[in-house]
Amino acid sequence: MTMYRRVFCNFVVIAACVVVYGCRVATVGEVPDGGPYGLPVWAYHVVDPVQPEVIELKGLVHLPDSAREYDASVTESFKDPPDWYPDEHPVPPTVVAGGVGGPAMACGSCHMMSGVGHPENADLSGLPIGYFVRQMEYFKSDARKEPARMNQIAKTLSEEEIRLAGEYFSSLKPRKTVQVIEADTIPKTYISSLGRVRMLHPQGGTEPMGNRIIQMPLDPLRLLNRDPHSTFIAYVPLGSISKGEQLVKTGGAGKTIPCASCHGEGLRGLGDIPRIAGLQPVYVTRQLISIQNGHSAGDGVAPMKPVVAHLSQEDIIAISAYLGSLSPTS
Repeated sequence: MTMYRRVFCNFVVIAACVVVYGCRVATVGEVPDGGPYGLPVWAYHVVDPVQPEVIELKGLVHLPDSAREYDASVTESFKDPPDWYPDEHPVPPTVVAGGVGGPAMACGSCHMMSGVGHPENADLSGLPIGYFVRQMEYFKSDARKEPARMNQIAKTLSEEEIRLAGEYFSSLKPRKTVQVIEADTIPKTYISSLGRVRMLHPQGGTEPMGNRIIQMPLDPLRLLNRDPHSTFIAYVPLGSISKGEQLVKTGGAGKTIPCASCHGEGLRGLGDIPRIAGLQPVYVTRQLISIQNGHSAGDGVAPMKPVVAHLSQEDIIAISAYLGSLSPTS
């Protein structure tokens, strides 16, 4: 099967869900670590060296329920990203919306105008302004390391631009975008060079779940066109959600404090401490491991380093699965 840059067979995604629900195997394989910045390959989304055939499509792009249309080149733009549903949010500042006078990489190009982001980046919707500004300062100083993009972006932005972006994203209402599914066997996938997104493998097949989180879009076409209504499936090992709930509520064997003590009721944030309910599971995994290994600052209002120091990778996967299963709003 040929995979098009803008066209993907959505019925394959539905069929894959049937495979997962209908098939269990006893042997669980392990996927080796070794990704950049001390992260597991599966969590960092390392692009597969062998890619399915890509055919470049051109012309106008339309999305369901949107009155707007964009040329295919615009939907890929970092400087002037699409805004498919302008009636769903306030007017974004230039640093978010891009265009004339905007930065080379506008915030909305990755996090979208809704702020919800994708598995490969952060959900910024509803973040406390103080937390947002502090993280950007960490990126500027390299206390939080993401040299592929965020360290460079932060260093080009003024304090005013960072404040405006923080005010905008804090005003947005979070929404749930991921369904967490426990499984022994999952559809075979690969990491596409198109946006570093995990896709179903066009040759089909299944593979063991292993000790990891495998997250993919329900509709790759909408995701690749930067549709903020995109939704995802996150496959996790059996028992992860209940184990993660126990760790979150008790602090686990390390006897650290329960997450709600800092992140508030329902884990939806408290003061300058951010919401963690309903975040993308793969993103949560990356952040917890990055705090452990020193690639993320992990300090501020509620220091995280001592909280996560005792967690195993299996613990982190379980916590990420549980948090992803929660609603981000009451």
